[in-house]
Amino acid sequence: MTNLRFRPAVLSLPRYKPSKSAPDAVKISSNEMPTPPSPAVLEAIARELQTINRYPDLTAAPLRQALGNRFGVGADQVCVGTGSSAILVAALSAVCQPGTQVVFPWRSFESYPIAVPTVGADPVPVPLLPDGSHDLVAMHEAITADTVAVIVCSPNNPTGPALTYEDIAAFVADVPDDVMIIVDEAYIDFATKPGVRTAVPLIETHPNVVVMRTFSKAHALAGVRVGYAIGDAEVIGAIQSLLVPFGVNSLALAAALASLTDAEGVQCAVADIVAERERIVPALRDLGYDIPDTQSNFYLLRGNVYGLVDECARVGLIVRPFREGVRVSVGSREQNDLFYSVAAEFARTHEIGA
Repeated sequence: MTNLRFRPAVLSLPRYKPSKSAPDAVKISSNEMPTPPSPAVLEAIARELQTINRYPDLTAAPLRQALGNRFGVGADQVCVGTGSSAILVAALSAVCQPGTQVVFPWRSFESYPIAVPTVGADPVPVPLLPDGSHDLVAMHEAITADTVAVIVCSPNNPTGPALTYEDIAAFVADVPDDVMIIVDEAYIDFATKPGVRTAVPLIETHPNVVVMRTFSKAHALAGVRVGYAIGDAEVIGAIQSLLVPFGVNSLALAAALASLTDAEGVQCAVADIVAERERIVPALRDLGYDIPDTQSNFYLLRGNVYGLVDECARVGLIVRPFREGVRVSVGSREQNDLFYSVAAEFARTHEIGA
C-alpha cells in the first residue's frame, strides 16, 4: 500500500466506469459507430505511419484551420485535444478554483461530475425533466454568484433528447456573461428534430459560450481520440494554454483531416444510423418499452429492464446499465435485430413497466 499523500479531492472523485467487454462479444454500449471510417481515412492514417518518428503539430494547426473554415470562424477560435473530455477539463480549469461551482444536467455525460472536482470546483447537478430532457429553468435557478460555468449537453447522453437552437439561445441570453456556458454537441450530427442545430453562431454575440465537439462519434474515430472546442479567441487561447502540448498524435490528426474532406462518407454513415434508430426505437416502444425521444445514436430503456443486461450477454451483446435504465447504442441492422429479439422475449416474460 502506498504512502503517497494524495489530495483528498482525488480520493473522493467518482471513477469513470467504461462499459464491460468480453471475448467475441459485440459492444452496443459505448455509442461507437458499428463500422470503421471510409477507406480514404484509413489510407491517410497508413500514410502518416511513414513519418511516425516525427512529432505532430504542437497545437494541431492544420486541423484547427480546417475546422475554422468549416464553421466560419478563425483558426484562433478553435482548439483541439484528446477527445472532448480533455477539452472539458481544460475549459473548466480556465475558470474554476476552490469555492466555485459548475452547474450541469444529471443524468448526463459521466465525465461532468468527475471533471468538476478535478479542477477544484463544486458540482451542482440539476435533475432532468421526466422526459429525459434538460430542465433549463431549474438550471438557471441553480446559478449563484459562485457559479463560473454551466454545461449543456445536446443531445443528452444517456437519455437522448436534444434542445433546439432557440432553447439554447434563450438560456444563454439569461445566463450572466461572466459564466462560461459549455455546449456539448458530441452527438448533434445524429439529430433530426426540427430546430436542432449547432450553437456556434451564438459565440459572436456571447463570447462566454464554448461549443465542444468530437470526432469519436459520427466520424467513427473513437479509437484515435480527437475532440475540439469552438469559442471566442480569447477564451480558446486560455483553454489552449491548459491543453497538453503535442497532445493529439499525428495519426489522429491525419484521420480527422481526412474525415473532414470525406463529408459524403460521414453523412452516409450517419444516415444509416438514423434510419436504424427510426426503425428499432418505435418497434421497441410497441413492445411496451419506455424510451425517451432520442436524437442520437443510442436510446435508453427505462423501467424494470435491468435483467436485459444479462440476457444480452448470453447472446454475445454488451449493453450499458445506468441507474436510470439501460442504454443501447444503435448498431448494424443485424446487431439491432439481435437486440430486438432479446428485448421481445424479455418483454414477453417480464413486467417491464416502471
